[in-house]
Parts: sequence; structure tokens; C-alpha cells
Amino acid sequence: MVADSDSNIAWHRVQLKKNRAELKALETARFTMGEIASSKRNGQTLKAIADLKRKIVQSERSIADYEKRTRRPLTTDLQSLSNGSWSNWDSYTSQRKAGPRSPGRG
Repeated sequence: MVADSDSNIAWHRVQLKKNRAELKALETARFTMGEIASSKRNGQTLKAIADLKRKIVQSERSIADYEKRTRRPLTTDLQSLSNGSWSNWDSYTSQRKAGPRSPGRG
């Protein structure tokens, strides 16, 4: 993984990894050991699972927003561009050869 220049995003990535591991451990223990339906602990476990899921979603959203703002498209690096076919680089080429554009396309 590439190091993040934004410490807030780096923190979210660490929290995401930690919370996913904790959620997995809780759910595994819950189904491995079993629970009594009316136990007080069952409610606490469900609340902890819901809280972890909420934290995971929050971190995923923060990371996704950051990546939308900062990541450049993958196809603009030299390697990807050199491997592409340049004979049909314009997506409208086939439409222009076939005839005029449809009236609704400006």
C-alpha cells in the first residue's frame, strides 16, 4: 500500500483494518460458541457489531471521497497509453462514418 500524505486518511485505513478484524472475530465467536437467545450478552454483542459496521462504513466513505479527489485515472500513465490501440481513439469515429449524428446530441 502506498503511504498517504493525508494523516486523516491513513488513520481511517488503519481503523478500517482494525474494525474489520474485530468484526470478524466477534461474528466468528458468536457463531462458534453460540448464544442463549435471552442473554444480556447477546444484546451487547449485537450492539457492538452494529457499532463496528457503522464505523467501517464511515471509514470506507472517507477513504472513497479522498480517492475520488486525489487519484488520477489509471489509463493516463505511460504504460497504459502505450499499450492501447490508437487507430480508433475517438469513440464517435464509427458513428461519423455511418452517418450524421442523431438530432438530440447537440
